[in-house]
Amino acid sequence: MMKNGGSRRLFLQKCLTVGTGASGIGMILAGCAGTKNTAMAGKPSPEKQGNPCEDLTGVDPVDIEKRKALGYVSLSPIPDKQCDSCKLWIPVKEGKDCGGCLLFTGPVSPEGHCTYWAPQV
Repeated sequence: MMKNGGSRRLFLQKCLTVGTGASGIGMILAGCAGTKNTAMAGKPSPEKQGNPCEDLTGVDPVDIEKRKALGYVSLSPIPDKQCDSCKLWIPVKEGKDCGGCLLFTGPVSPEGHCTYWAPQV
């Protein structure tokens, strides 16, 4: 009886050691992957470097999702319904290239559009 109890205890100790080691390796790998993504998150992608209104560096991911949910695009498919003619438009400030929107944060192109476009009164 003592022999079985001892081997069971040894078996459980080995399982715990292997499990702890495996989860530690997993956390190390996840940490490395997170570091790589974080380093890339601060830089605009090459195709967006030319248009400052598409550079979302520093914009909260929740706000980026909100922009997508509202159907925001930086170039309106409807020429007479652009952001700069919307009542929700925040005009471009002096020395800046982009305006803003009352619905979400981040740069907004004057030529942009979203599903909540409303004419200025």
